[in-house]
Amino acid sequence: MKAALRRLLPAPLLTVALALLWLVLEPSFTGANVALAVLLAIVVPIVVAPLRPTPVRIRRPWTIARLVLAVGHDVVMSNIGVAVAIMRTGGRPLRPAFVSIPLAIRDPNALAALAMITTVVPGTVWCELARDASAVRLHVFDLDDEAAFVADYKSRYEGPLAEIFEGRGAHGARRAVR
Repeated sequence: MKAALRRLLPAPLLTVALALLWLVLEPSFTGANVALAVLLAIVVPIVVAPLRPTPVRIRRPWTIARLVLAVGHDVVMSNIGVAVAIMRTGGRPLRPAFVSIPLAIRDPNALAALAMITTVVPGTVWCELARDASAVRLHVFDLDDEAAFVADYKSRYEGPLAEIFEGRGAHGARRAVR
């Protein structure tokens, strides 16, 4: 019974989230829309299940809140920074650059989350991941100090992801579980 339920709902939280998202985005709340939301919410996770690299095990759920706040802050501030940089006509010219950042995280889910974070923060683009996942290459819209950027990226994003997905800090030390 449990195995059959697991096959029907391989990702229960994703199923619930998809159904709710469909109902929130759909302008009319009818029986047909509810049925379609439930159908899609069940079918989509089953279809995409083979694409998931490993099961996700969240080790530091409270770190997620800190990371979401940091990314939200960075999105707002980067939007403002990019808009100001684009609108200014004089002054310092932009200094776009490619930056290679060594990575300590190896969990595929953490790497996917890092790629998404990088993509949503304006001014950065994820360009390449090393074959052994030891480094990522980013394009940065306007780079003042490469060393400071790398340190900030690792502490703001990689560190929390290492805690969330791998139960350790970005430098490899295992954190004690409280």
